[in-house]
Amino acid sequence: MAAQTPAGTLRLGSIAPDFEAVTTTGPIKFHEFIGDNWVVLFSHPEDFTPVCTTELGAFAKLEPEFTRRGVKLIGLSANTIESHGEWIKDIDEVSGCSLKFPIIGDKERKIAHAYDMIDYQDTTNVDSKGIAFTIRSVFIIDPEKTIRLIMSYPASTGRNAAEVLRVVDSLQTGDKHRITTPINWVPGDDVIVHPSVTNEEAKTLFPDFRIVKPYLRFTPLPKEKTTAA
Repeated sequence: MAAQTPAGTLRLGSIAPDFEAVTTTGPIKFHEFIGDNWVVLFSHPEDFTPVCTTELGAFAKLEPEFTRRGVKLIGLSANTIESHGEWIKDIDEVSGCSLKFPIIGDKERKIAHAYDMIDYQDTTNVDSKGIAFTIRSVFIIDPEKTIRLIMSYPASTGRNAAEVLRVVDSLQTGDKHRITTPINWVPGDDVIVHPSVTNEEAKTLFPDFRIVKPYLRFTPLPKEKTTAA
C-alpha cells in the first residue's frame, strides 16, 4: 500500500497526483494515461532553449527503448502546446529523429506546483513577468501510480536520458527477481540478493550466489533475465 504523505509533499512511495491537462497529442487524464504502464514524467524549464532542446532530442531517440520496457514518456513545461508544437520542429531537426511522446502545456504552472517542480534557486530561470519556470524534474511512476524515483536537476545542467533508462531497468528487474542493484550497475552485471531473501531461499532462487559479507551477497543475473532483454 502506498504511503500517505502530507498534502503537497511528494516522496518515494507517494501516489502520483492525478490531473487533467492539454498536451501536444491531445487532452489527458494522467492516471488514465498511465493505465497499466510505467511512466517517466519530466519537466524542462522552457521551450526554444539550448539545454532543453538537447534533452528532449535525447529522450526522443531513446523512446523506443522505453516503449519496449512498457514505459511511456511525457514532458512538461510552463509554455503553451502551440509553442511546444513549433519547438518540436527544431528538436526533430537538431536531433535527427521524430519526437512522438506528449508534452504538457502547463502555462499556469498548476501541475508544476502539484509536483514541486518550480525553480527556487536560479533567479534567471523566469519568464518575462519574472515568474519562476520549472527545474529539470524526473518522476518514474509504476503501474500502481506509485512514485518510485524522484530526481531534480538545475536549469543549467542537462540530464542523462540513459541513466533514467538504467533506473527503470533496475526497478523493474528488482521487482521481478527480488534483487537490488549495486553502484554503476548495468544490465548483465552481477546484482545483490535482496536482504529479505534468506540464504536457504537464495540457494534455490540464485544457485550461484556468493557471500562477501553476511549483509552483502552477489549473484549473476544475465542481461536476458532483465527488462533490458
